[in-house]
Amino acid sequence: MASMLNFYGRVVLVTGAGGGLGRTYALAFAERGASVVVNDLGGDMKGVGKGSLAADKVVEEIRRKGGKAVANYDSVEAGEKIVKAALDAFGRIDIVVNNAGILRDRSFSRISDEDWDMIQRVHLRGSFMVTRAAWDHMKKQNFGRIIMTSSAAGIYGNFGQANYSAAKLGLLGLSNSLAVEGKKNNIHCNTVAPIAGSRMTQGVLPEDLVEALKPEYVAPLVLWLCHESCEENGSVFEVGAGWIGKLRWERTLGALVRQRNQPVTPEAVKANWTKICDFDNATKPQRIQDSVSTIIEALSKIDSSDGGISANNLSHATSAAPSGLVEAVGYKFPPFSSSYTEMDTIMYALGVGASIKEPKDLKFIYEGNSDFSCLPTFGVILAQKSLGGGGLAEIPGLSVNFTKVLHGEHYLELYKPLPNAGDLKCEAVVADVLDKRSGLVILIDVYSYSGKELICYNQFSVFVMGSGGFGGKRTSDKDKVAVAIPNRPPDAILTDTTSLNQAALYRLSGDWNPLHIDPDFASLAGFDRPILHGLCTFGFSARHVLQQYADRDVLRFKAIKVRFAKPVYPGQTLQTEMWKEGNRIHFQTKVQETGDTVISNAYVDLVPTSDTLAKIPSEGGDLQSNLVFEEIGRRLQDIGQEMVKKVNAVFEWHITKGEKIAAKWTVDLKNGPGKVYRGPAKGSADATFILSDEDFMEVVLGKLDPQKAFFSGRLKARGNIMLSQKLQMILKDYAKI
Repeated sequence: MASMLNFYGRVVLVTGAGGGLGRTYALAFAERGASVVVNDLGGDMKGVGKGSLAADKVVEEIRRKGGKAVANYDSVEAGEKIVKAALDAFGRIDIVVNNAGILRDRSFSRISDEDWDMIQRVHLRGSFMVTRAAWDHMKKQNFGRIIMTSSAAGIYGNFGQANYSAAKLGLLGLSNSLAVEGKKNNIHCNTVAPIAGSRMTQGVLPEDLVEALKPEYVAPLVLWLCHESCEENGSVFEVGAGWIGKLRWERTLGALVRQRNQPVTPEAVKANWTKICDFDNATKPQRIQDSVSTIIEALSKIDSSDGGISANNLSHATSAAPSGLVEAVGYKFPPFSSSYTEMDTIMYALGVGASIKEPKDLKFIYEGNSDFSCLPTFGVILAQKSLGGGGLAEIPGLSVNFTKVLHGEHYLELYKPLPNAGDLKCEAVVADVLDKRSGLVILIDVYSYSGKELICYNQFSVFVMGSGGFGGKRTSDKDKVAVAIPNRPPDAILTDTTSLNQAALYRLSGDWNPLHIDPDFASLAGFDRPILHGLCTFGFSARHVLQQYADRDVLRFKAIKVRFAKPVYPGQTLQTEMWKEGNRIHFQTKVQETGDTVISNAYVDLVPTSDTLAKIPSEGGDLQSNLVFEEIGRRLQDIGQEMVKKVNAVFEWHITKGEKIAAKWTVDLKNGPGKVYRGPAKGSADATFILSDEDFMEVVLGKLDPQKAFFSGRLKARGNIMLSQKLQMILKDYAKI
């Protein structure tokens, strides 16, 4: 024989427990060891009056049998007071049975405002108030069981009970949502629709049937649903006379009634009516995702259809692009500025996985490092303000449902290395709107300037699910398209395990979406726990490519394009698989634990190395600066030791031609007798200078002061920029070369 279910140590609150079903529930819980709060206002069936007698009698009965119980006489609208009674008496609250109810039956035309409002207040609002008061206590103890009481009248409807039916079906909706929200905290919520003899059914059912439908035949279901071993959640049961049945929704396969570039008409609905209503092979949806997925599946059929079905224009217009899109394309967002400090770039680097565990990462997380640099992908942080603060809602001609918005793809290109700190001005514009049939894509271009100089460019591809099929174009020459990875094993693979705090850290760079930090919000979005920012994974992946193929040299970074495929959870391991084809590094990123691809069809374009450029006659072969560096090298053979004592620094020079790096030179005045050689520093450089071949010669000839060149932006420096004061000491003797 199965062991007896008990409720020792549990505290149960039953509303409307002065008689009928509520009394039976209270007695049954107490008999099995629970401490019970017996709530009853003591009014009549219509909710008029109040008194303590009903609740007191049930408490006395429980205590007489050796049980524990206290009475409460508050209205269910005073939920906080009722739950406080449980906490004061027993110190906790484990189970809430929302049973209290009244009747004010009238035919629909005769229902008064008071009749309507009173029913909603007792049944629906009362259950809400009591449950809300108990909710946080249940969350903290990671346990809770809740019962909502519906009715056959609510499920099926009944003459003279429109007010009652509306409230009772409303309780089912409330219960279903609480089941979803409470699941992660072991809070289960179920609904019962009982048929039992009570004062509320005396005027509805024949007297002999009321006598046969004892409340004792209903209580066992409620006790089982409230037991800690019961895993049932989000369900509804009809129960009475010893019979119990579980209900579920059923849906026909339905019919697609939309034709490409043609309006939906009532005639089309009529023509498909039999199919729309045919329950053969019906489905049984259980979650909101089941509902949405059916619509998305229909839209995907529309998207892949060559012939006929498409989304509705909601009008008789059949133009290739709705008039609203004319307003949207070219819309300019209000200009905005993005100011940041070295602290911000360090915070970002830590957010995308840079670590002191990798000594070469120190250049990204320590401002005193001689080669301190801003990670190139920090450029997305500068641009993301255009999408924040409801910016999408301001686009004319488009009505954006933010619950349907996804960041589908992203492109970033740098025209200059990002300064380690700065104040950039940003301009954003809607470049185009594309019709992907299953949704629309908004291409948003963001240009970031330092003064009048363009530093970087971002393109956000924002996908709005379910808004396509308006007959617009599917491609655009303004779209930075993703590129498929090569069909061969990867050339290199790097992995990084994200921290459990990764999303909490990354959000400090400005992406405050609660989806990435708030478990409740993540649950509402359908995730077990908060997910990692897609742009955080983006940053990890780009850092892997720079590490593998550019030795972390940010000057080698040109552009990156990614497509976001699936979410990542903090704590998972990111695996970046890379393929090198010339200066383009194709990659995809996976979650190592699951094998899921989370970034697909991605690539990073790198600036060619100086060695590669040196082989191209038109790129660096005729640089005047080459002669200077060669001459400095020759003269150091005579005075190198003296210069090393005076300067004690390693300088790296990046010489540009036509805004591209044409050559790199290193002047080592720190080690041995000093040395000049072509290429990057073999160790770490104390200072790196970037300037054009022409400006370099101006400095050499004394026509351009190095410090003035720096402050005017013609000379860019990284590392210890104060060493620029020693440039004249190095170069002054060579003005006559």
